[in-house]
Amino acid sequence: MDDATEKRSLAPLETRLGYRFRDGAPCETALTHSSWLNETVVAPGRTDNERLEFLGDAVLALMVSDLLMRRFPGRSEGELTRVRAALVSEHGLARVAGELDLGAWILLGRGEERTGGRTRPSILANTLEALMGAIYLDGGPTAAAAVAEKLFGGALEDADRHARLDYKSRLQERAQALLQVAPVYAVVASQGPDHDKRFEISLTLAGREYGRAIGKSKKEAEQTAAAMALDALEGSPR
Repeated sequence: MDDATEKRSLAPLETRLGYRFRDGAPCETALTHSSWLNETVVAPGRTDNERLEFLGDAVLALMVSDLLMRRFPGRSEGELTRVRAALVSEHGLARVAGELDLGAWILLGRGEERTGGRTRPSILANTLEALMGAIYLDGGPTAAAAVAEKLFGGALEDADRHARLDYKSRLQERAQALLQVAPVYAVVASQGPDHDKRFEISLTLAGREYGRAIGKSKKEAEQTAAAMALDALEGSPR
């Protein structure tokens, strides 16, 4: 380990992660931006975090997928895919990195430092991916799964809610792009007393029904029908 990093303790970051590294070298590599290496004399073999970022991207996809499968056993593949995409997007990863104050730990070159690299979403997201790769190498899949649950578990419900609320607008865009038509929602039936009504909604595109759902409100049923239509459209040949 070089002079720039040999004296710092990783303990505060490890506490936030809920994981203690057996070997601190992978963690330091995960925190090393290429701009720092370009400006610093280091020991032979010291590398930046890009290879760990590659590994961590795959680790996060697997661990978040497992979390979603267990948390939402009734969700379709299409629904799970959209929620996962929100969680591991640059924005989603940068948010988690911000909660960890990860920017304070990244080794950056002077140019990146001056231009706000410690708060740049792309750098934060990439570093978090690299850190997950380092945890996987140091502690294996069990350790990586535990850290992923700690970091992302609380965001699952919000991500799922936002993804579901966005189904109608997503469908509007997808239907226009693929079929050049707008979705048509129609109330097929309603039942129950006024204080506990259920609405059945049919969704058609170009005269063909793509989804039918029942909800406590028309809006809820429309969102569910839109999710069904999205799954049908995205599963169809392009």
